[in-house]
Amino acid sequence: MTSKDTGGADAAFELPEAMTGRASPAKAAVGDTPVFAYIAGLPQPQRGIAEAIDALAARTLPGLQRSVKWGMAYYGVGDGWCFSCGGFAGHVKLMFINGVALDPVPPVTPVGMGKATRGVELESLDDIDEQQIADWMKQVTSVPGVGGRKR
Repeated sequence: MTSKDTGGADAAFELPEAMTGRASPAKAAVGDTPVFAYIAGLPQPQRGIAEAIDALAARTLPGLQRSVKWGMAYYGVGDGWCFSCGGFAGHVKLMFINGVALDPVPPVTPVGMGKATRGVELESLDDIDEQQIADWMKQVTSVPGVGGRKR
């Protein structure tokens, strides 16, 4: 992973109902700028939820790296991408790669994101349990992420 910004995301797009391979038409790009552009293009309340998750990740994880992949914001620390945050009609999916290794295991098993991925679906800012999500963020950085080496 690198922190070089390589492009922006398409703004103002229609959100899918469920995961169908891509969350949005946002173009793949590594860095803060494309992730911030992706988040800015989300409608409310998804934008506010994604902004809160992004800010929590920045406060929780030193050395946080961002990328847009598969139409969602991806986050990692060190070697590999650890979790994603994507806007969908009616909610935001916060998914942890290798989430089956977390304690407690997040409740949602997404379609099309890998059999070890688990997460939560957030419909409003009130659904964000900052303490639990920050704990999952810290835990997931200790297991290999997408594109990372086993530690």
